[in-house]
Amino acid sequence: MRTTTRLPAAPGRAPTRRWRADLTVLGVEAALVAVAAAVGAVLNARGVGLHADAAPLYATWRPHAGWGTPAAVLVAVAVVVSGVRWAQTARWGRLLGVAWLASAAWTLALALVDGWSAGLTTRLTAQAEYLHEVPGIRDVPATLAGFTGRILDFQPDSWSTHTAGHPPGALLVFVGLDRIGLGGGTAAALACVLVGTSVTVSVPVALRALGADAAARAVLPFLVLLPGAVWVGASADGLFAGVVAAGLALLAVRGRLAPVAGGLVLGFALYLSYGFVLVGLLALVVLALRPADRLAALLSGTAGAAAVVVAFTAAGFRWWDGYHLVVERYYQGWAAERPYGYWVWANLAALVLSAGPVSGPALGRAARAGVTAVRAALRGPGVRLAGPVAAAGPAVLLPVAAAVVVLAADLSGLSKAEVERIWLPFAVWLLVATAHLPPATRRWWLAGQAATALAVNHLLWTVS
Repeated sequence: MRTTTRLPAAPGRAPTRRWRADLTVLGVEAALVAVAAAVGAVLNARGVGLHADAAPLYATWRPHAGWGTPAAVLVAVAVVVSGVRWAQTARWGRLLGVAWLASAAWTLALALVDGWSAGLTTRLTAQAEYLHEVPGIRDVPATLAGFTGRILDFQPDSWSTHTAGHPPGALLVFVGLDRIGLGGGTAAALACVLVGTSVTVSVPVALRALGADAAARAVLPFLVLLPGAVWVGASADGLFAGVVAAGLALLAVRGRLAPVAGGLVLGFALYLSYGFVLVGLLALVVLALRPADRLAALLSGTAGAAAVVVAFTAAGFRWWDGYHLVVERYYQGWAAERPYGYWVWANLAALVLSAGPVSGPALGRAARAGVTAVRAALRGPGVRLAGPVAAAGPAVLLPVAAAVVVLAADLSGLSKAEVERIWLPFAVWLLVATAHLPPATRRWWLAGQAATALAVNHLLWTVS
């Protein structure tokens, strides 16, 4: 029989105090975004090398609309009006399928505000993108063996910016699409959208596998109306978010082969982005929350990830060597000019616009719920470490772990700007905290999420 994690009944104790806390956090978020934008404008006017015209976002100010505008508004209204209720009552399989379709429709509509060509077809064909390198890849083993030799800039055959800044797995994804007849910007963009929006399936599946059925249903509408969909359609980071979420979901699912598959997927994710070594914390949380077979799943998942590492290393690409060279390449470019003192806090403003304004209040509620649950567990008889961990539950531990990962990435100094898309794989797990919002308020929060995405997409011209 499936165990179900029941969320606290709303409004719960001291609802007025908690609502005031939500509004306080929301005010802090609004102030953070406003100050980041104002300071960014001043620094840009002074010629400081932010390299982001609409800081804290990597975009330019350009109010516009397109034929995706009415479609995006229509999807947003439908989800705000019916999403919360339908997520609670629909059959599980049907719910996941419709949610994926709705998320894809939302993402495509936002992209088409910029037009079919600018929003999708040419989004991934710029000189800095992976597709720029695809025609030159004729021998994949030779490419892997010589990959690190082309990372550093200012040499005739150096990789383009995105290719150089990531392990070779990212490039191989688009080479693979090209080899099966799905080459070009349109196919690549649609692949990013379809894989990226699959988080609306993977995250709820992971939560349900961990026993948090109520949380899985509560979170789903927020994943559909993710403001970060502005960058899922279309950027490779959207695709990366889908891969990471699928790997974590497989680690959570019962069965002998699922953890192995999860390890393989997460092992490959290490070769999509160097920053995904931080996903290890989320993976450990998922494994700790599994209702059974934790050790077996840990060993199976580790074996799967190790197999990927061995395969890439045997092919001639050593991850650690690539990482050191990427850090050097990073400071050969804009990172040397972008001031850490601005981006270390302005990055968080960009995250608010990507994860949405609900992220802060929801995370605050999740943290308070976790503290309450842990205190209760510690007062119980025969306290063990597993007791408080289980008491906190996935709707607390997963978003808190995602917040820790984001903080680590931010403080590292290796994420200065553009985090609204780079942190998408972590932002979707922050939204798990929305399960702690009172059901009566969720429509209002969803409306705020949708309004954030629509405002960003119509006021700014975003760059992937």
